[in-house]
Amino acid sequence: MKGKSRLAKAYVLMNCNLGTEKNIITTLNAIKGITEAHGTFGLYDIFAKVESDDEKEIQKIITHAIRQISEIRSTMTLTRSECEDLFPSVEKIINKKPGKNISQAYVVLHTDKGEEYNVLRMLSHIPEVTEADVVFGFYDVLCKIESDEYASLEKVITKTIRSLPHIKTSMTLNVISEQD
Repeated sequence: MKGKSRLAKAYVLMNCNLGTEKNIITTLNAIKGITEAHGTFGLYDIFAKVESDDEKEIQKIITHAIRQISEIRSTMTLTRSECEDLFPSVEKIINKKPGKNISQAYVVLHTDKGEEYNVLRMLSHIPEVTEADVVFGFYDVLCKIESDEYASLEKVITKTIRSLPHIKTSMTLNVISEQD
């Protein structure tokens, strides 16, 4: 991406009051700068991606919009590290439509110290990984996986990603499609 300005990006993992997920996702999708919001199975209830040309705008969206939603009990923000773009095109999955596949998940990874970028490079070679970033926060790397069927998604996570060297732990957030 030489010559182009990189978007600032953050990922927000949220826990909310029971039964409020759908309304929160609708609210999040109406906020300028939030490019994705999904209900998830796992440790967190909702996942959102925030993008802007300006880091301060991202902070403003998180602090003055997301964290002001009364039904959200807690948030964890992971900010993207500035690094080389190994995922230049989301058209990576041949004969599939990124963002439109039946099965999607986000996987957050703890890596061996100093190995975040090596893990990111390894993830870039897995066709189902459509996006990944080294992040600052509780985790080291976050990646998005897409597949046309759940069994394939499960195999990529359990057999491919978790078997990569330098990964200490992982947490998977499966996207709930009916809440989107």
